[in-house]
Amino acid sequence: MFNPDQIDLNALSIFEAVVDAGSFTAAANKLDVAKAKISINISRLEQQLSCTLFTRTTRKIVLTEAGRLLHEQCQPLLYGLREALTQAGSEQVSLGELTGVLRLSATVNQATQSLAQAVAQFAVLHPRLRIDLRTGDRISDLVADGIDLSFRMGWLRDSSQRAIKLGEFKQVMVAAPAYLKKHGKPTQLQDLRTHEWVALSLLPTPLTWKLTNIDGHVETIHMKSRIQVDAPNALLSLILHGAGVSVMDERTVQGVIDSGALVRLFPEWSLPVGGIYAVLPPGRLVPVKVRAFIDFYRDFI
Repeated sequence: MFNPDQIDLNALSIFEAVVDAGSFTAAANKLDVAKAKISINISRLEQQLSCTLFTRTTRKIVLTEAGRLLHEQCQPLLYGLREALTQAGSEQVSLGELTGVLRLSATVNQATQSLAQAVAQFAVLHPRLRIDLRTGDRISDLVADGIDLSFRMGWLRDSSQRAIKLGEFKQVMVAAPAYLKKHGKPTQLQDLRTHEWVALSLLPTPLTWKLTNIDGHVETIHMKSRIQVDAPNALLSLILHGAGVSVMDERTVQGVIDSGALVRLFPEWSLPVGGIYAVLPPGRLVPVKVRAFIDFYRDFI
């Protein structure tokens, strides 16, 4: 009869290392152990579980369905266990001083606007802490990439995510003067249907927008787009070069509007307000370094 108490947690860590590395040899190099030890531990784990975790060929290994399920369940638990040990050790040894590595991720736009400044000041306050800031407009896998904390703007599609709302941002509709001179400035919302629209594919509904006027009246417009882009910075560049009309967060474009390089359309109508979130990986434990940075970053929103 299967007894979970007989399972060695070290075997689960080795199993995770093999999945991440993609082979027994790479996992052995990563863990700095003999390849034979990797093979023995995986074989023993398969015997104890009475299932095959990997399909082995001469060139590669592939997770079986049982292996995939085990990895999905164990990965966040092992991550939380490591963080618990790290937190206990760092708090005990360093007497409250933050140490170790803090891995952050954010969009390029957010990192440029406020996060980089916050990281620079936070690093000065905690000289023994190493900070790894990773930027990109694609949503990363926090557990697989080893991210402690991710910052996202907009609307979270996955309601199961552990997220802390730090603030909000307004959106505005804009176009370049050259575009409006060529195509005419829309005077009614429904006129937008005949205009070129540049869509940001990161949004849940990039072609459908609800606007509210001062009286609370709501209008929904459905756009058509020949051009779409997956990064806010690229979207801004397209709009500036006259590609069409679009929506951006107010903080990003306000200076450009003030300079006259962009024109705000329909200022009497309000677009949906977006959120600024701190997103945490699965698990109950929030390390001290993560909580400290969240609290610190609130002042920069």
